[in-house]
This record gives sequence, C-alpha cells and structure tokens, in this order.
Amino acid sequence: MDSLPPIPHADPDLIALDFVPFFRVYKDGRVEKFIKAPFVPPADSDDPQSTGGVRSKDVIISSETQACARLYLPATVKPDEKLPVLIYIHGGAFVIGSAFGVVYHSYLTSVVAEANVVAVSVEYRLAPEHPIPACFDDSWAVTKWVDSHANRKGPEPWLNNHADFSRVFLAGDSAGGNIAHYMTVKASQEGLGDGVKLEGLILAHPFFGKGGREELWEYITSDFKGWDDPRLNPMASPELLSGLVCGKILLFTSETDPLRDRSLRYCEAIKMSGWSGELEVVDVEKEGHTFHILNPSGDNAGILMKRLVSFLGN
Repeated sequence: MDSLPPIPHADPDLIALDFVPFFRVYKDGRVEKFIKAPFVPPADSDDPQSTGGVRSKDVIISSETQACARLYLPATVKPDEKLPVLIYIHGGAFVIGSAFGVVYHSYLTSVVAEANVVAVSVEYRLAPEHPIPACFDDSWAVTKWVDSHANRKGPEPWLNNHADFSRVFLAGDSAGGNIAHYMTVKASQEGLGDGVKLEGLILAHPFFGKGGREELWEYITSDFKGWDDPRLNPMASPELLSGLVCGKILLFTSETDPLRDRSLRYCEAIKMSGWSGELEVVDVEKEGHTFHILNPSGDNAGILMKRLVSFLGN
C-alpha cells in the first residue's frame, strides 16, 4: 500500500523465489522486502486542530504474539456518547502494510472524522516471517478483545465509555477484506459476547484468490489446505456464507481491479447461498485496486467515502 522503491538487482543464482513487488526469498533463507510502511505516531491530543478532529492511540492486545491495534475516537465525542464500532483490517497481500503506517493512519482518521465512529485498526503479524494463519489469529484476538468490553469493564476506557456494541462493523481492503470476511465467518460460528451485534461487513477490493498470485498464498500458508480453503475461496463453502450473522454487506470493486471478477463471484455466491441480509455493491468505472486509499482526494474516492459513511450510519 506504500510507494514502491526501485527493486534492487540480485544474482539469479542466489534467488530461491521471487515475489516482486512484495519480497524476494534467497537460497540462504534470507527474505528481502521491498515495500515499507514507515511508522507514524498516533495523535492522542485534546486539541482537535492538531489531530484532524480525531484522537488516536496504540494498544497491545497480546504480549505473547504482540498483536496490537490503533484506536481512533472523534475529538468532539460527548462524555456518555455511544458510537458505532468499526474494526478495520489493512491490506497488503498478507505480507506488507501496517495499521501504524501513514496510508492507513490517514485513511482511518478520515473515516472516523466523516462517520463519527470508534475505530480499531488491526496490526497483525505479516508473512512470510509469520506464515498464515498468524494474520487471522491476530485479527481474531483483536476482535475478541473489542468484544470483551461489552460489559463496560474492559481495559480500554474509549471502548468502555463510547462503543455501541449493538452496532459493530468489520471492514478491510484487499487481503484485509479477505481477513474481515473470515472474521465474520468465525463470529458466526463461535459467537460474540452478550450484547454484541455484528451489524455489517465492509469489503473493499477483497482478495479471494485467482488474482494471478496464487503461488504466493501457498508459499506463505503454513497449513495449506488447497485452493478451496474457505479462508481463500469463500465461494467454495456456500454453507458458511448462508450463516453469516451480519445483517448487511457493502462491497467496493472497480473496473480495472484484477480482483474484480472474484469480488463479483463472491456477491453472486452470497445471493445464491440463501443469506438473508442486504448486499450492496459499488462498482466504480476506470479505477484500479484500492484506489480510494491510494488516492483519497480523488472524486471517486469521495463517492466511496460517502457510501461508507451512509452504511455505518444507517
């Protein structure tokens, strides 16, 4: 999700696997990544002008795995005001990106300012250093951590004081959309806490396989289960789609996104499964993969922001 630097030349005889533009694996076991997400600090200040109207802070969820998150709260929130909760999972092919990088920090700040929600941006372990299912495990740990505040006795005051647990949303883009979908599957199978309602799922250009880099999934997955693994290809498990507990789904795709066909197949599979919720698809012409995050000032990005705000508010 960040800018791509020049890919350094390497002796082909030294390379074991090449997953440009993401990373390269050498025969000596070394992994060289090419896209970085430089850390930007949170903006936990009482001055709305210095924070873009949104306060943020970082929390560690698990000292064992170092799963963590960045929380966002509108600076204008009233002492007892309860807001919808957005759990957001960043993209990056499971191998790059960060909730603490400038791209996602800027995007979540804008979403929170526009939609007036509490947001929890998930920082998960990246492959190949931490193979799948680490990213799924971390995302579920954060989701359950959020859930643990429903009794108003959790460790995080922002959630205790301001989260409306009857309006929880899961969201993600690209690989993060894949993870967000599977978190919804897990919530449907295992349940969430008393008083917690998963109202909606937001998928932006989700990765559901067959996008030209299937060999990457196989390499970074420690428990590879074939191409119909429901984590990769939800369309192969309609029984999991029909049981999704969320009441509505919003899916963004775009004309030149190489994952567009898979996104539309996902939508058809949702409809055919018998799922009883509401599905909304926004298909934008002449735009590519995650354009609204990479170019947030564009007109079409503004259209998607309005649809997202409406979805979170209705």
